[in-house]
Amino acid sequence: MTLFVFLYSCLCFNSYLAPLMPALAFELLKTDSGSAARAGKITTDHGVIETPIFMPVGTIGSVKAVSQHQLKQDVNAQIILGNTYHLYLRPGMETMQAAGGLHRFMNWDRPILTDSGGFQVFSLAANRKINEEGVMFQSHIDGSKHLFTPEKVMDIERNIGADIMMAFDECPPANSTYKYALDSMKLTHRWLDRCFTHFNATPDKWGHTQNLFPIVQGAVYHDLRKESCEYIASKGATGNAIGGLSVGEPEPVMYEICQLCCENLPQNKPRYLMGVGTPWNILECIGLGIDMFDCVMPTRNGRNAMLFTTKGIINIDNKKWETDFSPIDDGLDSEVGHYYNKAYVRHLFKAGEILGLTIASLQNLAFYLWLVKEARKHILQGDFKSWKDEIIPVLKTRL
Repeated sequence: MTLFVFLYSCLCFNSYLAPLMPALAFELLKTDSGSAARAGKITTDHGVIETPIFMPVGTIGSVKAVSQHQLKQDVNAQIILGNTYHLYLRPGMETMQAAGGLHRFMNWDRPILTDSGGFQVFSLAANRKINEEGVMFQSHIDGSKHLFTPEKVMDIERNIGADIMMAFDECPPANSTYKYALDSMKLTHRWLDRCFTHFNATPDKWGHTQNLFPIVQGAVYHDLRKESCEYIASKGATGNAIGGLSVGEPEPVMYEICQLCCENLPQNKPRYLMGVGTPWNILECIGLGIDMFDCVMPTRNGRNAMLFTTKGIINIDNKKWETDFSPIDDGLDSEVGHYYNKAYVRHLFKAGEILGLTIASLQNLAFYLWLVKEARKHILQGDFKSWKDEIIPVLKTRL
């Protein structure tokens, strides 16, 4: 009888504690004295993420031109992205289910975040029709018709098995009228309620905890952004995202909205700015209080012969590099920056060799990860703002 009472007491104690243990833990380590920049740590079931962090984009389960081994060994990516829209269309959820989720499918044992596909539905899909239920659209691949609802997107993201799932939202263009932005924001909020209801009613998939991040919308209108932040914050999610920026608005406007959102989102939760951007955009937004970033720019620009380096920007196609045998970037602590010389990489691009795309992509990803790592170091040292102001002109230099 005594043993039974003891075991029952332990069970009740653990059940009582369970709600107090967050699925995703965020520890804020330090805030910069001269700005709102933060250094923190996010703990997930697939590992720890040191913030601020840049997340390489692996849209269809692949960071373009880069292998998973290289992501770990050469770039040390702590977390990568997948995309719900693209993975749903191919390889499809039947394959994803059979594989046991995206981690197993692509053999990646670190954290994964999935975008909800909302942006792609509005930017890629044809003949889309938006109503209260969701969005009917045609695939950009074969023209087939599909319906995304908040509930269906949650099911897809559950099946993919991401550590961090994004809520389904509408992403209005930067030039939206006030009325369109207001209606869009309200619809996003109603869809968010349905996302959380369905998310809470369905179990985590593939043996690890999944987390749902809501997304702030409101276009460029300050009152709408503030209202959206307050609504998103009221959900008590483990983290929050800011969407609808870097879609054509001027940089100063982006920074204004970013600052406003950071001032109105919880201090004790990670903040994710979606789809931003250039190295200087990232540093400026770190200074405003953002913790997480993603963007296709490192790999997309790399495949188009633009290299980001610690000394500035290189167009490796230019003839000036034809006989420059110096390393791509000896300021980085990555192998790729030291191993290959500029003349050789230029030769690969001119010859149409695939290796050139891989080297350029690795260089840019390594640079972006170095950049946020350096930012974190200077936040912890207490001199982030002065370092940021000194390095941004260097990073913008065209070599």
